[in-house]
Amino acid sequence: MKLEQALAAVKGEKAAELFMEMYGADGVAANVERYSHVAQGYVDTFGEGEFEFFTSPGRTEISGNHTDHNLGKILAGSINLDCVAAAGLNNSNTVHIFSETYNQNITIDLAELEPTKQKTGTVALLRGILKGFSQAGHEIGGFNAFVTSNVISAAGVSSSASFEMLICCIVDYLFNGDTLTVKDYAKIGQYAENAYWDKASGLLDQMACASGGVISIDFNTPDMDVENIDFSFNKIGYDLFIINTGKGHADLSADYSSIPNEMKKVAAYFGKNVLAECSLEELLANLNEVRAYAGDRAVMRAFHFFTENERVDTAVKALKEEDYDTFLQVITESGNSSWKWLQNCYTISNYNEQSISIALALTEMYLKKLGKGVCRVHGGGFAGVIMAVIPRENSAEFKEYMSSKMGADNVYVMNIRKYGSIHLAF
Repeated sequence: MKLEQALAAVKGEKAAELFMEMYGADGVAANVERYSHVAQGYVDTFGEGEFEFFTSPGRTEISGNHTDHNLGKILAGSINLDCVAAAGLNNSNTVHIFSETYNQNITIDLAELEPTKQKTGTVALLRGILKGFSQAGHEIGGFNAFVTSNVISAAGVSSSASFEMLICCIVDYLFNGDTLTVKDYAKIGQYAENAYWDKASGLLDQMACASGGVISIDFNTPDMDVENIDFSFNKIGYDLFIINTGKGHADLSADYSSIPNEMKKVAAYFGKNVLAECSLEELLANLNEVRAYAGDRAVMRAFHFFTENERVDTAVKALKEEDYDTFLQVITESGNSSWKWLQNCYTISNYNEQSISIALALTEMYLKKLGKGVCRVHGGGFAGVIMAVIPRENSAEFKEYMSSKMGADNVYVMNIRKYGSIHLAF
């Protein structure tokens, strides 16, 4: 579509229905304006031409913290913060992306996609995604994209995976006839992070962003079994809060990589590649030997892995049976295990900075007085955000309380959204 058609489409009934489903009733008007702005931004940046709209959400991790990279189980969902793009063919051998949010104007030559010494940043990530498509036998080509995002950056709601899945969706639609699956997207995103960022990430973030809604995944299955679950926190009268603690993830790659690496070292004692190929019973039977081989922190992280898989099973069963008390209790148990056993609430390289721990302590004190609600570290940990699930009748009070401690701009009320990374056909 061209600009005039796009501006009319975002104001139409079909767009209003989609915006309602993705952003809630309160978000319709704002997103009519937002998508109109993106359309105008595309034309202002690249000139008149045909383009399409794309969107890709951030994600919330409910249970299954740091299990995916060792082929464990997770429960996660997409959220109503997202990357939005207008993108169209440019009939060249270059990809040109203007990121309004980060004020980046990027050009990628499709003939130059090999990794470089630069192992961070958007350029490296884009090269990795495009190379991932090509390496998997899919088509790539030149396109322009104007991108904006309100996914909190470097804070545990997967702003990078949201962007990765957005680019995958664009490349799939423009050059591959919209034929790839969300699993294809996720594997390409993981490849880009592993090979171009040297980040030993799993597939949780990408799958949760790309799939939409609430999903459970067992990564230790031949086809990475994904189950969609009909659930939202709104359904049970709770609000999902994400509280940004003010410290980002940008310099913590070594901390993140230590978790899968240490878990895999425990597995290596048993001659295996990942913990999913081992059992808690084996670990307990050989505990002293494994402690000597892999170290105590690695053993504690393995304890977390095995018990976290059990918690995911319990949470999924509870959701199916509408046993929401048990479901919420599992979130608490998962968070406690992340804090005590996985040990990803602060980095030991800078133990005086404990923003996650402070936010959790503040929330736990509030919840103890309230007598209900739950909280946990969210995402990769070490810095970034926490999650809180608060009864709706107490949401305003909780928001005011946490805003007074962490800053009003750092407290977000979110919803689960049913759509993942998609092309929007208005």
